[in-house]
Amino acid sequence: MHFTSRLASAVAGAALLLALPVIAQAQSATIYGSLGNFDVVNNTGHEAHGFEVELEGLQPNDVYYLFSANRYGSPVVTPSAIGTKVRWLSTYSAGSWSTRTTPHAAGTPFAGTCYQWSPATYPNAGCEHFGVSLRANATRATYRWLIEDPNAPGTLAAVDPALPVATPVYYVAPVAAGAPPAPPVVVLEVEAPEPPEVEAPERFGVAQWVKQFVTQLPREVTLDELVADNPLVVPMDPTQIEVEWDLFQADPLTGSNGNQRRRRHQNQTNLQPTTRTIVRRIELYAYTGIYDPITNEALCADLLVCAAPSPGELGDFISANMTAVNVQPDSLIVTKAGTGGGNIDSSDKVIACGSKCVSPYIAGTQVTLTAKANSGSTFAGWVGACAAAGLNLTCTIPVNGITDVGATFTTTKTATGGGGGGGGGGATGGGTATSYTLSVAKANKGTVTSTIAGIDCGGTCSAKFPSGTAVTLTATPPAGLAFLGWSGACTGTGACTVTISADTKVQASFSK
Repeated sequence: MHFTSRLASAVAGAALLLALPVIAQAQSATIYGSLGNFDVVNNTGHEAHGFEVELEGLQPNDVYYLFSANRYGSPVVTPSAIGTKVRWLSTYSAGSWSTRTTPHAAGTPFAGTCYQWSPATYPNAGCEHFGVSLRANATRATYRWLIEDPNAPGTLAAVDPALPVATPVYYVAPVAAGAPPAPPVVVLEVEAPEPPEVEAPERFGVAQWVKQFVTQLPREVTLDELVADNPLVVPMDPTQIEVEWDLFQADPLTGSNGNQRRRRHQNQTNLQPTTRTIVRRIELYAYTGIYDPITNEALCADLLVCAAPSPGELGDFISANMTAVNVQPDSLIVTKAGTGGGNIDSSDKVIACGSKCVSPYIAGTQVTLTAKANSGSTFAGWVGACAAAGLNLTCTIPVNGITDVGATFTTTKTATGGGGGGGGGGATGGGTATSYTLSVAKANKGTVTSTIAGIDCGGTCSAKFPSGTAVTLTATPPAGLAFLGWSGACTGTGACTVTISADTKVQASFSK
């Protein structure tokens, strides 16, 4: 693993949080955390009365947060022979269990049916959410339903095989020294979730099909947004498919044929300069094709390539992990504002704005920018990371994270002669400044106000401002709710400052 993993929970369901930051040598982005809510079905064929997560290599004091927003309430944490168990348990009294998760009906979908805010489907959907937060990384996490032990009524037994859940690891690929600026590459790796049987170390593990969707967002997301009924955040559209089909199957414990393509699923994403979160939905389905009777290797009908399920090889939907990695690329973004025109060029010839105003950089790179006004225009100063340079035509700054630099150009005023009749006239200013509309939209309840009078949204969500005006917007959530972040002309969760040079749109998202 390239960084510490944490299983974290949220109101939306079970969550996996891989917490950072971790900084690899010469990388050009930083991972600040990986989030994931996963939906799991009760595929045991029995009523379940609890669920457990076994965390190998950890002690109970490594567990610092317990998810209890499900039908079983708060879990209990106990040491096990190989680490720690976290168990959500129904109570048993007078020969009856107080709580149960019904078996999931084979051949039926479950996405979105097993959330507590779906009371029509939740009681009998046969699926649930669980989660726990850790201070350290487990060497393996194993997920099992708990059913009544037929040999000991009133007690619970874990069901094997374990429930497959795709658990991703994210890291940023290192950049070679001296390499030219290029988008940072964020790598995802997922090991096959079901290991081979210890009693049969020469056999392959159970196979599953995986389908994967991906999108990039210009803001950080929260765990409660990563749910199957939130298509604005979670990618589920066919146009967002990253992996149409792949096959997971763990190698034998002994005598492996080294088929890592089956054992490990990997993808790479070129990070866009303004991206703050990469969101994926990773779905697992049962493989129902033929297995080798001796080795248990999946014998796919397409000559073992296993590029896609052939007829009879695709079984039931098992689990879906909605996972997001919060990232901060190291990139320089140059913008121009004002009534005049000009160019911003970097001494390394990477930025020529003009035409190329955005570029990735290696963290810590010193970049020197030079402003040059067009004929009839004047350079009026820097904003953003170069603000301290004032009216100097050059500015040198380090690139760390998303580094914003703005340059303002104004139109040069020209003196004009007076009219006829009474003789010479004086110099007069020229023209009226152009104004543009700033529009604010909101996702859910909250207010957005501007430091310059005009926006009070609430009620007034758009206003005109003269070109070159810097407007700062502040988002205020209602009591008990949270501001989730900006999109459009602003990103992140802090104050939003936009310099008006065209009609501009900003959206503020609040929690429900």
